[in-house]
Parts: sequence; structure tokens; C-alpha cells
Amino acid sequence: MIVLDLKCEENHRFEGWFASPEIFEQQLTRHMVHCPVCGDGKISRLPSVPNIVRRSNESSPAAKPPAQLLNKLAAALLKAASDAEDVGEHFADEARKIHYGDAEGRNIRGTTSAQEALGLLEEGISVLPLPAGKEDLH
Repeated sequence: MIVLDLKCEENHRFEGWFASPEIFEQQLTRHMVHCPVCGDGKISRLPSVPNIVRRSNESSPAAKPPAQLLNKLAAALLKAASDAEDVGEHFADEARKIHYGDAEGRNIRGTTSAQEALGLLEEGISVLPLPAGKEDLH
């Protein structure tokens, strides 16, 4: 999984998570990458620094994200999920149709097994589990 720094033509900057740079290019070509702020589909990749994870026995406060940032991230994920089309138990099938261009590109949510979700990731289809406790979004 790679994290890319992206921006739209309106200069909204955001991150995108992809299985590989090639998958990002495929999704960009298929107009499947959109700005989470304005929905613009004209996306460009920004230069980014590689993320290097260092192991340490010390628990550094600087290494832990602030609670406020985590709360904002959780709220953004819940907003994105609530705005997505609920395809229920057909999530994996619909995600594949969208990925391979057999259905209109759009944000979807639904349910699938962990094994099926891993299968989607292996095919280069990005999926993200929803936070627990929001039954109306599952």
C-alpha cells in the first residue's frame, strides 16, 4: 500500500491510498480518483517524501497523532461513508464492476467478508473498513 499526495485543479490537497503507483495511474485514467472536498476529477500527483517507519522501544509523545487529528479523520471517514451509495451485500461485486469499468464510477459502501476484501486489495481495488459502532453505515 502506498500513500500519495494529490491535489485537484481547485488546489485542494489530499492523500490517496493505493495498492501501487500503477493502480493509481489506472484509476486516474479511468476517472475513478476524485477530490474529497469538491469532487473534481482532474487530479495531479504532488512530490512526496517516503514514509520511513523506525522501530523504537521508547514511546514518544511526538510519534502519536493528536486526539483532535484522529477525531477529525474519523469524522471525515464517517462523512464519506454516509455520502456513499449503500450496495449492501453486493459490495465486492459492485466494487469490481466499477474498477473494471463495467459500472459507473462512484463511492460505494456495503458489507463483505474479510477474505473477499483481501481479494479486492490483491486485484488493486482499494477498500477501507468503516469504524465500528456506526450500524447505520454498515
